[in-house]
Order: sequence, then C-alpha cells, then structure tokens
Amino acid sequence: QVRLMEFGGGSVQAGGSLRLSCQASGSAGTINGMGWYRRTPGKQRELVATITFGGITTFAESVEGRFAVSRINANNTVILQMNNLKLEDTGVYYCAVDIWVDGYEDWGQGPQVTVFS
Repeated sequence: QVRLMEFGGGSVQAGGSLRLSCQASGSAGTINGMGWYRRTPGKQRELVATITFGGITTFAESVEGRFAVSRINANNTVILQMNNLKLEDTGVYYCAVDIWVDGYEDWGQGPQVTVFS
C-alpha cells in the first residue's frame, strides 16, 4: 500500500506563511495526482489544491492566489506553500493521492494548521 509521510503544520499568525510537504512511497503504480484536502470546523473535507503528474493544478477559490502547489523528487512529493494565511484556513490538512486516475482515495493522517490573530 502507498504510504504518505507528511511534514509541516503548526501555528502561525494571520498574514504569515507555512509550508506543508508530503512524500509518497510504496505505490503500485504511477501517481497521477497529489494534493491537499482539509477539514475545517463546520465543514466536510474539501479540496485545497492538487497537481497532476503533468503539472495541471487545481485550487479552491478561497485559497487561489495565496497558495501554491508543486511536485518534486520524481513526482513523489507534493509541496503546499501557504501564504497570507487567514483565520478560516485553520484546520486539519490531509495529503491525498490519486494513483489510478479514479479519484483521491488514499489519505495521510493530517497535520494541524492553526492560524491566530
């Protein structure tokens, strides 16, 4: 089974920046997509940002222009650079992968991101 090792998370002041990374290993096939979803208070898990093997990115409207996503290390690692963080960005961020081009079905444990005023 694919294993996801997540790095980052923490507490930052509003307007600050934070970077998350996730390294995948043990995948049975080429990973089509990697990215991040999040669970914020009062909401179900939602897409934050994803990037395909070919470099196509998708962002939630709420983070577009503030967050950036990229893949490194032979496309096995996804980076989420979060800038100009807002209070509503607080939540648990889950690394996710799409191996068989059938949706994001594998999830990391989810580091906590807390933004304070």
